Amino acid sequence: MPDSLEHIRLSLEENENLLSHHAIKSANSKGRLIPENKSDLRTEFQRDRDRIIHSKAFRRIKHKTQVFIAPQGDHYVTRLTHTLEVSQIARTIARSLRLNEDLTEAISLGHDMGHTPFGHIGEDELGKLCSNGFRHNKQSLRIVDRLEKEGKGLNLTWEVRQGILHHSKPEGDFLNPELVSDLTLEAQVVRISDAIAYLNHDLLDAFRAGVISETNLPKSVTSAIGSRHSERVNNMIVDVVRSFYDSLKQEKSGEELVISMSDDIRNAMNELRDYMFANVYRPEDVGDEGRCAREIIRLLFHHYDLNKDEIPKEYKVRSESEGQAVVDYISGMTDQFAIRAAEIISPGIANPFKDRFFG
Repeated sequence: MPDSLEHIRLSLEENENLLSHHAIKSANSKGRLIPENKSDLRTEFQRDRDRIIHSKAFRRIKHKTQVFIAPQGDHYVTRLTHTLEVSQIARTIARSLRLNEDLTEAISLGHDMGHTPFGHIGEDELGKLCSNGFRHNKQSLRIVDRLEKEGKGLNLTWEVRQGILHHSKPEGDFLNPELVSDLTLEAQVVRISDAIAYLNHDLLDAFRAGVISETNLPKSVTSAIGSRHSERVNNMIVDVVRSFYDSLKQEKSGEELVISMSDDIRNAMNELRDYMFANVYRPEDVGDEGRCAREIIRLLFHHYDLNKDEIPKEYKVRSESEGQAVVDYISGMTDQFAIRAAEIISPGIANPFKDRFFG
C-alpha cells in the first residue's frame, strides 16, 4: 500500500472531467477563506458536505418548523426532512444535467441551517426586532463561517458558501433570470429544487392539517403539473431538465445559461406559490399558534437583551457584540427549546402548545 492515498482523491477529481463543461469542478474551486491541505479520500465539495452533516446546527433543524409549528403528527415536514428532500431533488437534477452533484448536495444540506424557531414566522418577527433585519440565508452563512466549531467556522469553499447565501427567493416570479446572475448552475439547481420541495410537501401537510383540500387547488395548476403529489414533483423536475437541454440547443456564445422551467410549468408553479401564500402560509401566521410564536420571539429577544448574562458563554465568544449574541442564540433555538425557555420566563405564554409540551 502506498504511503499516501492521494490517488483516490485525484481519481475522483479526474472523474469530474466527464461532467458537463458548464459544471464546477472541485479541483478548480475558488478555495476556502483559510487555505487547507487537501484530503486524500474526498474532493473539496465532499468535505464541505461532511462538515455540514456533522455540525451542531444541522442536527438542530430536525426540531425546527417548516410550516406547521411543532406538529403532533409523525408525518409533518420538519426543516430537516425538507432539507433532505431538497438534496434528493437537487441531486437528481444535477446528475441529469451532468453538473457537480457533490457541490449541489453540500449547498442543499447547508442552505437552511440559519432558520429561526417557528420557520418564516420566527424569521419575520426576529427581523422586525433587529436593527439590521434578519434573513435566514445570511444566518446560514454566518453559521458556517463563524458560529460552528467553537467560533472557528467550517471554512467551506467559496462555491458552497455562495450557494447557501443566495438560495432564498422573493415572493413573486423567483425564476426571473436576473435574480440568478453570477450564480453557479449548481447553486441555481438548489434554488429551484428548494421551491419544488417546499411547495409540494407543504401542500401535503396542508391537506393533512385540513387547512385546504385537494379539490381546492386551481384547475389551471393541476392540469399543468398534475393532480397527485408524485406526479407534480416528477413533472416539475423533468421540466427543469428538459428546459435546460432546450436552452443548450439555442445557446449563443457568451450567453449565460440559467436553470429554469418552460413557460407553462413556470406559470403554474408561480400560481401554486401564490395560492399557498394566500391559503396556507399567511393564515398559519395569523392563527393562534402563529401569534403565540411571534409573542415568544419578542419575549425572548427583550428578555435576553436585558439579561445578557443568561446567554451561554459560547455565544458571547463567537459573536462580535452582545447584541449579536442575542440574535445568534435565539435564531439557533429549536421550536421546543424556545417554547420551554419562554415558559420559564413568562409561565402561560405558550398555552397554545401546552398539550404538546406541558401536558
